[in-house]
Amino acid sequence: MMNLSRTGWTALAVTLSLSYAPPVRGQEAEPAANLNMAQAKLVTFPGFPTCATGAVVNGDPAKGPSIILSKVAPGCSVPWHWHTPNEHLMIVSGVATAQMKDGQPVTLRAGGFAAMPSHHTHKFSCRAGCVLYVHSDAPFDIHYVDAQGKEITPEEATKAVKETAGKPAP
Repeated sequence: MMNLSRTGWTALAVTLSLSYAPPVRGQEAEPAANLNMAQAKLVTFPGFPTCATGAVVNGDPAKGPSIILSKVAPGCSVPWHWHTPNEHLMIVSGVATAQMKDGQPVTLRAGGFAAMPSHHTHKFSCRAGCVLYVHSDAPFDIHYVDAQGKEITPEEATKAVKETAGKPAP
């Protein structure tokens, strides 16, 4: 499990808040309900490969259900992992591959959808510049695993696929 200390969660919350659209005068800051890709302030999320960026467009991934707009570079891989919440991917553009442990890889293109149930190990890779929405039905986390299913750190997992894990904001 990616165990974040109180400081780590605070850093994650600060990082996520940077991806919010500016509030309308007189309203509290909250994720944008209406957002075009050109308006999105994409950031690297702690523990995720730096080749995958995102912006929270609805909810709060640290506290409950959320939707994240994500841009993933060609060749980027998110190695074997699982999440506590159910995860739903909706592909806007690009070509991606999603695979559940012990399942066949599935190619996803614009309009594609994939659902990863809670606690089911899976991986994701982008073959051609991917833009997608990631919906989580509870607080979002990521738990990387090795080939035997043992939990490993984000640094170990991303290094194995020649990526780098994002760090919490200072």
